[in-house]
Amino acid sequence: MYYDLHIHSGLSPCADDDMSPQNIVQMAKIKGLQMISVCDHNSLKQQSVIAEVAKEHGLDYVYGIEIQTKEEVHVLAYFKDDHDLPLMQQWITHNQMKVVNRANFFGHQYLFDQHDQIVEEEKLALIFSLNVSLEECLHVIHNHHGKAVLAHIYGRKNGIVYQLGFIPEHLSIDGVEVSHEDDIQRFIDEYPCLSELPCFINSDAHHLSDIHEASFAINPKTLTRFWSN
Repeated sequence: MYYDLHIHSGLSPCADDDMSPQNIVQMAKIKGLQMISVCDHNSLKQQSVIAEVAKEHGLDYVYGIEIQTKEEVHVLAYFKDDHDLPLMQQWITHNQMKVVNRANFFGHQYLFDQHDQIVEEEKLALIFSLNVSLEECLHVIHNHHGKAVLAHIYGRKNGIVYQLGFIPEHLSIDGVEVSHEDDIQRFIDEYPCLSELPCFINSDAHHLSDIHEASFAINPKTLTRFWSN
């Protein structure tokens, strides 16, 4: 199944304003993808609409979010269904910095309806870290029946190796994300004790053109194991 499980919508301040539900889904279809996830910065508020549009167009959808911890490490949280999303969003809102977004500096934070009409602009800045540690973040994701994947672990700011210099072996994680296929072998060589974890190759797209082509596929057995572990 061809996938891209790290795409940003216009709710993320650093994403293009045209990263709307219909545009994202249509681009994913053009590129031959079968499964997608939108993981906005520190917010789940666009998930229900994106999921609805994706399913209308025959794409499998994984509910997701990209959380920034106190350590400025990015963690992807994935959820199989939407039952736990409201409580997860409450936790996020409780722990986010109460700073009004400066759209002219950080970017707009648009919420769209299923027809790509802007219905709201998120007022609180989503660019800042939540007031939670990495370990607490992982614990809360699992408590809400989610799966925790370390985002873009190599070569990028806010990846755990960039921020901390290494991946602590005791972390309760369910997978890692890399940007390039070559990084999978590097991860296996450097962290053999974690080598059984799935490695996802995602785009982290902030622009429509950056959404992946149908280049990377996930085995259904791997996906089943990911959700069941």
